[in-house]
Amino acid sequence: MIEVDFATMDQDAPAKDTNAAAGPRRGSGATHVYEALKSEIIALTLAPGSTIDETVLATRFNLSRTPIREAMVRLAAEGLITTLPNRATIVSQIDFLNLSQFFDALTLMYRVTTRLAAAHHLPADLPGIRTLQRAYDDRVEARDVVGMITVNRDFHLAIARAGRNPYYTDLFARLLNEGLRILRVYYSSFNDNLPRQYADEHEALLVAIIARDVAEADRIAAAHADQIVRQIRSYIAADRRTNLDIAL
Repeated sequence: MIEVDFATMDQDAPAKDTNAAAGPRRGSGATHVYEALKSEIIALTLAPGSTIDETVLATRFNLSRTPIREAMVRLAAEGLITTLPNRATIVSQIDFLNLSQFFDALTLMYRVTTRLAAAHHLPADLPGIRTLQRAYDDRVEARDVVGMITVNRDFHLAIARAGRNPYYTDLFARLLNEGLRILRVYYSSFNDNLPRQYADEHEALLVAIIARDVAEADRIAAAHADQIVRQIRSYIAADRRTNLDIAL
């Protein structure tokens, strides 16, 4: 498996205030911990393979172990942390060795779910998708990389749900969750300043869906996925050639 040194990848990401001194509101402890750790894992501040220690987290967030464990259950369900046979918990590794198979599956699901949304969406589906598209634009303008990654996931899942095939939606959700940190690599390749032409692809997808143009929705979804895949592969290959971030 290829291992990646992510130490400098998140240098331009906006800082998140996870200082436990202020403390979460009563009853929101598990959610606070979950959101803070998820942001750090997605931003690669917590690198793959990093140890997650309940005692350290309880001290950091000034909470008992119960909300810490609740947060960790949620992170594990999303594949972001892994409990090893020796009961140690780490940030899940990214399987770069099988990246090609992942990209094949992801591209297929981009196309299938967008086609189905164009064919089967209801008028009530569109405002939510539009809201997420605008939220994504806002995150792009702010160079909020964690926001871009999470809203991108929500945008594509909303499209999948509009296609009304829960099996495809569930599979796509799994792939999108697995790809959150890989998408961090994508934005890093642009120094977190995504070119406008790529941000506008979401708008083009939505226009095709609204028009119920299945062929055009498929074409745009395929092009959207392909440019992401090409960019990530190019970035990884460049880093390997210059021996900056990736070590075999």
